Order: sequence, then structure tokens, then C-alpha cells
Amino acid sequence: NESYLRGVQVTNASGQVTFTTIVPGCYEGRYPHIHFEVFSSTATATNGGYALLTSQMAIPSAVCTDVYTNASGYSSSLARFNRTSISSDGIFGDNSAAQIEQQTLTMSGDITNGYTATVLVGVAR
Repeated sequence: NESYLRGVQVTNASGQVTFTTIVPGCYEGRYPHIHFEVFSSTATATNGGYALLTSQMAIPSAVCTDVYTNASGYSSSLARFNRTSISSDGIFGDNSAAQIEQQTLTMSGDITNGYTATVLVGVAR
């Protein structure tokens, strides 16, 4: 009965979609990140079909520090985050600095007004 913040949205005619979510908490052994998948159709996405792309984006360190230090509900995330680095992460850590930069969201905003991130994802077909 839990969705773990998962959802399905359909892009507009320009291939754009907007999600509203939270900054994810930090769990042991993983750098904070958001997973996403791209499907060829809504039916494929909702019927267990294969994704065209499965990936994840890292949350910027400064955003994690700000949220985990100052927002309610993240008390255990700060200690885990302080023991974690993007280079020690089992997924991100296999990438070059340039690849990690590409996989890290650029975010603006603050805790009071919320954060915004925009990502351009290319999918070969």
C-alpha cells in the first residue's frame, strides 16, 4: 500500500514532463539520488514492460547538506550523508568526474521556497 514516491506521467508534445517530489533521504551506502525510467508508452510503463532507459540523478551535495541539516524529517539522513560520498557510491563511483557531473542535478532554490531542477535526457531509438 505504499508507492515510495513512484509515479507515471506522460510527456507533452515537446517531450517534457514535470514532477513534484521531495529531496530523498540518504540511506546507508548510497549517495542521495532520484531514479527514473523512460518507457515507449503508458501501457508499457503500467503493464511491466521494459524501459527504454533506466537511470538515476544525484542530488547536489550543498542541497543535501542544507535539507538534512535544516528541514524536519531528515535527522537520520545527515549522519548517513556525512559517511557517504559520490565517489564511494557503488553506482556513481564507477564513473569519471565528467560522467558524475552529467548525472548530478543542477538545482536552485531553498528549503522555504522549494528547489527546482531541470534535466535534459536523451533517448536513442
